[in-house]
Amino acid sequence: MKVNGKAYRTVWLEGSTVYLIEQNLLPFEFRVQEAKTYQETCRAIKSMTVRGAGALGAAAGFAMAQAFLAKADPAQAKKEIEATRPTAQNLFYAVNRVFNSKEPASEAQRIADEDADSCRRIGEFGSSLIRDGMKIETHCNAGWLAFVDHGSALAPIYAAHRGGKHLFVYVDETRPRGQGARLTAWELKNEEVPHAIIADNAGAYLMSQGKVDLMIVGADRIAGNGDTANKIGTLEKAIAAQEYGIPFYVAAPSSTIDRTCPDGRAIPIEERSADEVLYQTGLTAGGSLEKVLVCSPGSPALNPAFDVTPAKYITGIITEKGIIDPRTTQI
Repeated sequence: MKVNGKAYRTVWLEGSTVYLIEQNLLPFEFRVQEAKTYQETCRAIKSMTVRGAGALGAAAGFAMAQAFLAKADPAQAKKEIEATRPTAQNLFYAVNRVFNSKEPASEAQRIADEDADSCRRIGEFGSSLIRDGMKIETHCNAGWLAFVDHGSALAPIYAAHRGGKHLFVYVDETRPRGQGARLTAWELKNEEVPHAIIADNAGAYLMSQGKVDLMIVGADRIAGNGDTANKIGTLEKAIAAQEYGIPFYVAAPSSTIDRTCPDGRAIPIEERSADEVLYQTGLTAGGSLEKVLVCSPGSPALNPAFDVTPAKYITGIITEKGIIDPRTTQI
C-alpha cells in the first residue's frame, strides 16, 4: 500500500535488520522502526509496534531468521519469540516454518510474500459479497497494517472500491487501544473510502435501524470447528448481527487456521496490561502526543485482548482459497 506516494509493506527484512511501521504512533506520525536483533523484533511484537495476524507472522518469521543469522541458540530464540503474543496463530505458524527450514531468511521472506498474495486473493473473493451502495461495519484493524499488505477484512472493501462500487464503512473505534479509530480510519482515509468512526457500543443500534448491510472482521486464530478468536468486542457484534439478520463474515488466510485446536475453548486468550484500559494517548492542541488517565483514579481494570465467536454466528470465512461456511463445512 502507498503512504505519501511511496509503496510500503508493514514489515520487511533487509540483510539482518527487520523494518517495521511503528503502529503505536499512527495516525499522528508515520515512522519506520529498525530492529537489528531478534530480541529487538520480539520487543516490537510485544509492544504492538507491529500487530495483526499476518504482520505478526511475518515479523516472527523474520525474528527467527535473525536468530539464525546471528548464530544464536535457535531453540531459545524460538521460545522467546513464541512467548510474545500467545493468541496469534500466524506467529506460531511462521516461527515453526522458519525454525525447520534449511534456508531461514529465504523461508521467512516466502512467508511474508505468501501473506501478501493470500490477502490480495481474499480481496478478490470477498469483493463478490459487496453490492453497490452497501454499508459495511468492521471491528479492530484487519487492513494492510495487520498483514504484510492488502489486509483481510479490508481487502474486499479495497477491491470493491477500486472496482467502482460505491460503499460506506462504519469503523468500530475498538477500545481499549483504538485500532479502528486510529488505524482502520487512517487506512480508509488514505484510500479515499467513505467511512465514519463509531463508538463500539453503537453497532447494535445501527444494525437495528437497518443501516448495516454486512459485517466483515479479521481473525487471530480459527479453531478446527470454525470458532474464531478476534479482537475483544467481536463476539457481541456477531450476536447482534445474527439478531438483525446481517451477514457476518470473517476474513483470514488459511495460515490463521489452527487445525490442532479443536474448538474455541482451547484458544489461549491474552491478558494485556490494565494501563491500556485506564490510559489513552492522543494528540494535544500543541501537537505533541500525551498519555492521560481517563478512568477513575485508583480503580483496577481487566483487559482481555480477544474473545471467541462460535462458528454458529459466522456466515462465512473468506480465505485465499474461497469462502467457507463453517456451519456446514469442515475447516
